[in-house]
Amino acid sequence: MKSNRRNFLKLSGLAGVGLVGANILPSCIQTIEKGTVSYLDNIRKLSIKQRDQIFNMSGYAAPKMDIVRTGHIGLGRGLTHLTGVSLLEGVEIKALCDLIPEKIEKAKERIAGSGFSPDIYSDDAEGWRKMCDRDDIDLIYIATPWNMHTSMAVYAMEHGKHVCIEVPAATSLEECWQLVETSEKTRKHCMMMENCCYDFFELLTLNMARQGFFGEIVHCEGAYNHNLLEHNFRKTGGYWEMWRLKENAKRNGNLYPTHGLGPVCQVMGINRGDKMDFMVSVTSKDFQMNMTAKELAAEDEFYKEFVDKPYRGNITTSTIRTTCGRTIMVQHDVTSPNVYSRIHKISGTKGAAMKYPLPAKISIGDKWVSDDQYKAIEEEYTPEIIRRVGEMAKQVGGHGGMDFLMNWRTIDCLRNGLPLDQDVYDAALWSSIAPLSEWSVANNSNSIQVPDFTGNSWKTNKPLDLLMEKGGNTKVVRSAPQKES
Repeated sequence: MKSNRRNFLKLSGLAGVGLVGANILPSCIQTIEKGTVSYLDNIRKLSIKQRDQIFNMSGYAAPKMDIVRTGHIGLGRGLTHLTGVSLLEGVEIKALCDLIPEKIEKAKERIAGSGFSPDIYSDDAEGWRKMCDRDDIDLIYIATPWNMHTSMAVYAMEHGKHVCIEVPAATSLEECWQLVETSEKTRKHCMMMENCCYDFFELLTLNMARQGFFGEIVHCEGAYNHNLLEHNFRKTGGYWEMWRLKENAKRNGNLYPTHGLGPVCQVMGINRGDKMDFMVSVTSKDFQMNMTAKELAAEDEFYKEFVDKPYRGNITTSTIRTTCGRTIMVQHDVTSPNVYSRIHKISGTKGAAMKYPLPAKISIGDKWVSDDQYKAIEEEYTPEIIRRVGEMAKQVGGHGGMDFLMNWRTIDCLRNGLPLDQDVYDAALWSSIAPLSEWSVANNSNSIQVPDFTGNSWKTNKPLDLLMEKGGNTKVVRSAPQKES
């Protein structure tokens, strides 16, 4: 037990840090590495960083490739991505990497009958590097714990690979800037796999906003309110080596903002005609995580190391103002017993849209439209990607089909030499809200500037292509072995 405790303290940054300034600093930042004064000061410094852009990756189209050769690191969440790409023409799955043998076996079962015989990296903690060193892989999927994302993505890009990273792409502002500068330097795509941008209602409202249905966009809201309390504390069958609990035990802020934020940023054209200016965050205290740790530790010594850690508060609410004068609210709560909600609210001068609670609603003026009107609006504004592969996506599944839409679109863009829907600036910006919120929470909810990762190119960057006049020709050549949840 002592050895395990020492390892946990080392991983979480708690070892050797005293309680200096206990009467000055909020308790949430007294004893933790990602909460010390120097860490917070560095966030502030990097929030106002100015730089010359090396190369503009927004709208960048890499040379098209007839065959996209993929390698996959992390086969928990990554299993869904593996399944999706295995069904598509013009893909070769070259390698799989995971330290858990059971996940490797499940991945092999999932693609059985596909004709792929990928090389396996499972007995070496550095196996992912060996995968990235290969010259017969074009695209690396990264679906590992959060703190591994940036280092893996940077190494992959530096070794000639495009990367798709699970959310969030980075956990600090240093990492956000590192992703941006590496992608620009190498001219390799760095796409964060924000699947909620591909949910059906989110795509519908994006197209509606683009065509002026809502008038001028005034305000948007997004969230990740999902009760993961039991899952975070699950000793077996949960997160590998309790990594997500450890994140929640050392950082106090809006740690998982991108599911709610990504879709509304696309609606507002953030990084493409508007940018975030500043933000504030306020959080509650922790009402449940430490209590849960104590209750579990009373019955199981394994949990004693998690007692009395500076857990983040139950709910964090962040408010962002854009340069064009609009506002965004982003909320995070993964411990309260709330019904699942990502909110997704669009408010304009002519109308609004709201998803969660379900069913989704659309208003004209201050009146919700009738069911018949809703169906007519849906028919008129359904974007091209849904018309082409929406039904297939629902059959394959993966969060209702949005995972498949995301993977199909990404592979199709690479095969046709088209810009990706999400670029490295989106990955960095949406991920940056977490560390920025930590600073604001620790500073009495004062405002902090949001970095402009585009180097001022937001003024001229083009909006997303919703018409799909090019590409869209990647076929589904295999049936899914089973429907993804």
